Amino acid sequence: MKAAFKKKYILYIVLVVLLLLIKGAVYSDISVKDLKAEYANEHSKFVEVDGMQVHYRDEGKGFPIVLIHGTASSLHTWNDWTTELTQTNRVIRMDLPAFGITGPNKNADYSIKSYTNFLHQFLMKMNLDKFYLAGNSLGGNIAWNYTAEHPEKIEKLILVDASGLPTNKPQPAIFKMAKTPVLSSLFLYVTPKIFIKKNMKEVYGDETKITDDLVTRYHKMALRVGNRQAFIDRAKIDFKLGEKTNLNKLKSIQTPTLLIWGAKDNWIPLKSVGIKMDSILPNSKLVVLENSGHVPMEENPEESLVVLKEFIEIR
Repeated sequence: MKAAFKKKYILYIVLVVLLLLIKGAVYSDISVKDLKAEYANEHSKFVEVDGMQVHYRDEGKGFPIVLIHGTASSLHTWNDWTTELTQTNRVIRMDLPAFGITGPNKNADYSIKSYTNFLHQFLMKMNLDKFYLAGNSLGGNIAWNYTAEHPEKIEKLILVDASGLPTNKPQPAIFKMAKTPVLSSLFLYVTPKIFIKKNMKEVYGDETKITDDLVTRYHKMALRVGNRQAFIDRAKIDFKLGEKTNLNKLKSIQTPTLLIWGAKDNWIPLKSVGIKMDSILPNSKLVVLENSGHVPMEENPEESLVVLKEFIEIR
């Protein structure tokens, strides 16, 4: 045991040295002021929820659609959907706690229960009685949990490569790093841009669509003051403890539900999660996008929008 323990820490030290040798690997935090200057726009607003200044955008007119992003992302992941949907609907999206310009939750609680409570408080401030709710990945997990608890609010539910069921796969490297002693501490200072790009290549089905601007945005959002520690705190949460509860909640959802899934999703696979989720939900329809990975709304917005608009009957 001692020998194995020693080998692990020697490996950690080697990794530390290698990372430090990467040019530009060490990055300072980016202030909220600087991020606002670059990534907020005329539609950006801020509302206080649980002591956080939550960055959100509320655009367009018509029946409301609420969009929730996934882990390490931001409201910008819905840019293309929003451009199209605001022609017919009111579109509301926010940066979740721990991500984007919103930043960390002061209580460092990133459980699904905490996120669902956050969403409820946020939507109360938006004065919404009835709306469509869409979420990707973590955002999808939050969306269906919210729907199970507040079914009267949701006209239709859209889950895009949503989490919440076992994937039967090892966790992505970025989560393993965040859980590992020494490496997690290193993550607070060493966050190379190339590492962000590597993770995006795992997320996209077609890596040629990953632009420099896209990588830069994800990278800068990760460097927002407090976001790196928040990512570590969230990665330590064991979501497997709620598997039985998740099954019961999914079975209880009677809301018409559209599942949009990328066939090339390596993080939350179609076979082990998408198809199973469709079989559990009582009133769902699964549409598979053959050329998409984990974020179809970002990677293939036109194709995914056709499916969405048909579901919510936008002509």
